[in-house]
Amino acid sequence: MCSSLGPQLNAQLEGWLSQVQSTKRPARAIIAPHAGYTYCGSCAAHAYKQVDPSVTRRIFILGPSHHVPLSRCALSSVDIYRTPLYDLRIDQKIYGELWKTGMFERMSLQTDEDEHSIEMHLPYTAKAMESHKDEFTIIPVLVGALSESKEQEFGKLFSKYLADPSNLFVVSSDFCHWGQRFRYSYYDESQGEIYRSIEHLDKMGMSIIEQLDPVSFSNYLKKYHNTICGRHPIGVLLNAITELQKNGMNMSFSFLNYAQSSQCRSWQDSSVSYAAGALTVH
Repeated sequence: MCSSLGPQLNAQLEGWLSQVQSTKRPARAIIAPHAGYTYCGSCAAHAYKQVDPSVTRRIFILGPSHHVPLSRCALSSVDIYRTPLYDLRIDQKIYGELWKTGMFERMSLQTDEDEHSIEMHLPYTAKAMESHKDEFTIIPVLVGALSESKEQEFGKLFSKYLADPSNLFVVSSDFCHWGQRFRYSYYDESQGEIYRSIEHLDKMGMSIIEQLDPVSFSNYLKKYHNTICGRHPIGVLLNAITELQKNGMNMSFSFLNYAQSSQCRSWQDSSVSYAAGALTVH
């Protein structure tokens, strides 16, 4: 990303953020998409607007692995992520704590550079935090294709970080990838047009996420195989929340926006869905 992109990107992000309300501040976690900003920039703004830079000191970014087979989670091997706005520092102290558990591997530089699920959140993170830009660190975590029991283990591990009000979790996920190029063509004719069926399927999943129940979310994925690419990071978040609820913490999650890259009407069409939401602690 070259620096000449900075002013243009900055103006775009400012435009999207200025159009949405901060109704769920301060968010403890957000779910937001990782597609190109032309497709999902305005949707993602609904999540990032809930971030309170005055309380947030560490930002955990959990993104799914698109390029390498990974059965655990992986940490970056660099110290700094550059963005067109400013550089983001990786928190080596937290990385040390995570590494010590033996549950993580290291991403190669190649994987790190190829993977967009974390990268697409960096400029938005920088923008949301710019009023406190020297006062926070990031903790990027690449989440592999975890089994349900691994999602539980990682959820437990991250729950103690989620309990801290100065931490924010950014969970990177798009929703349904529909069409032949994604090899996914679920269609419930009772919903009308294809894009309505997709929306109904996504919103079913979204309302299960809002119930904060990892088991129901797993069952939904097994039943419909919805192509939610961040299902494992979402599973980790839901398990972390469940762990904190056991200890009496009261939280709620709300989706604030839903969008589709285009409206599918025929079998030749394809689309990707995007959803933005925030977790608040009461």
